[in-house]
Amino acid sequence: MDTDAQLSERDRSPEPDEGQEQGSRSARSPRSSSRAAWQWLTGGGALRKTALLLVTCIVILLVVSGFVVQPFLIPSGSMENTLQVGDRVLVNKLAYSFGDKPRRGDVVVFDGTDSFLQDAPSENAVAGLVRRVGSAVGLMEPAGTDYIKRVVGLGGDHVTCCDKQGRLMVNGRPITEEYVYPGDVPSRVPFDVVVPDGKLWVMGDHRGDSRDSRDHLGEPGGGTVPVDRVIGRADWIGWPFGRMTSLKRPGGFAGVPEPGGAHG
Repeated sequence: MDTDAQLSERDRSPEPDEGQEQGSRSARSPRSSSRAAWQWLTGGGALRKTALLLVTCIVILLVVSGFVVQPFLIPSGSMENTLQVGDRVLVNKLAYSFGDKPRRGDVVVFDGTDSFLQDAPSENAVAGLVRRVGSAVGLMEPAGTDYIKRVVGLGGDHVTCCDKQGRLMVNGRPITEEYVYPGDVPSRVPFDVVVPDGKLWVMGDHRGDSRDSRDHLGEPGGGTVPVDRVIGRADWIGWPFGRMTSLKRPGGFAGVPEPGGAHG
């Protein structure tokens, strides 16, 4: 009888007792955890706030350089005098993202894996991470697979060198290349290629100091670069301040006819 009375008494209790266990469950709720995290982030001394600001800036820089604009440190003289060693160019990664395609005369950064470089160099994981972060903000040289060159021929173009006046020709049209390094000729190596569809023929402006499409004619891909390997278009020189300028498409390619007529 006493036991039944006790059970009935418990059954008539409308609310559970509020005790330590219930308070503990409340403390572990997502809202309380979020509040505690926010207090930790906004609290603390100047050192914590400075570190948090630094981390936030780095994350923003990495996102912007990964998807919008990336600084690119020029590591060699292959694009002189347009670009000099130590220049930081700003690579527009959205240039070809909305239906636009590379054009003749564009200066592009591309991944040369399987075109200019058949075997990608191995890299320590930690060193690779440091290099990627450093190159993303223009403080370190880019990956060994990244190249910067000028687009000379598009898919279907017939590119030859040279005519009787020593000029490069695209689809039968001689090209005036005012950007070529002073004293250089368009090419000391003769070539005659038809660029496959979806590929690019690229050359450095310093023809005497550039390993470009000409140097990979006998390799897989024939020296051409797949369009989908293009990382972006170099639109500006952002550093040093004395060389800040936009990189405009030269006018020498303006009169080039569409491919087909020159090589039938």
